[in-house]
Amino acid sequence: MATSERMAAGTSQWVVRQRPAAQAALRLFCLPYAGGGAYIYRDWAEHLPAKVEVCPIQLPGRGNRLREAPATRMAPLVEAIAGAITPLLDKPFAIFGHSMGALIGFELARFLGREHGKVPSHLFVSGRSAPQVPDADKRTYDLPEPEFIEELRRLNGTPQEVLDHPELMQMMIPILRADFETIQTYEYQAGRPLDCPISAMGGIQDPDVTRQDLEAWREETSGPFTLRMFPGGHFLINTARPMLLQAITKELHQSGVLS
Repeated sequence: MATSERMAAGTSQWVVRQRPAAQAALRLFCLPYAGGGAYIYRDWAEHLPAKVEVCPIQLPGRGNRLREAPATRMAPLVEAIAGAITPLLDKPFAIFGHSMGALIGFELARFLGREHGKVPSHLFVSGRSAPQVPDADKRTYDLPEPEFIEELRRLNGTPQEVLDHPELMQMMIPILRADFETIQTYEYQAGRPLDCPISAMGGIQDPDVTRQDLEAWREETSGPFTLRMFPGGHFLINTARPMLLQAITKELHQSGVLS
């Protein structure tokens, strides 16, 4: 297989493109929260401008990659994503990530700028404290299973029908443990602020991510910064989706990416 064919195969494995758009002005790479997959963004293309090609990232261990071992460390995961999306960086691009995805998106933006000279037109971070904010949460990824499940209940991000379904939980627990390990072993390294605008988004009722935690993202860009708070808790990506998508559209227009 030629190098270009191998790259294309790797890209299709990582990027689930529901509506490839040759005439799109911008590609929006979307990264999931812990335990989530590309399906989170399955209907975004229907609610964003046609000039935006939505490109959800499928992490190992879920969806069409269920048989692969999920990642447990941030740096190799980011490098792998960067390698996979390189063929799609031939036009302007933006990055959106919620919770764990926001952290991955931030490190991905830094890696692409540092290693490939590619800077996103915009970075959207949702439901996640700025990376330099000290994380007061205890290590939970290696808790005994009953305690781990109780932690999932406390976080209120896993549907009740999944929590009450032993077979589904046996499928989900390894993925969630790996994702939590990726987050909880991450060590922030101070660096040059990004050159792109950053938009931070949060839920007004989110008990774990405060407005102050989101405001700290301002330090990570030398460009414009906006902060928007939405009704609801941590999973505003679901509960406030129409307003969130309207905000993304507005920000992309204001930054001049979409005319």
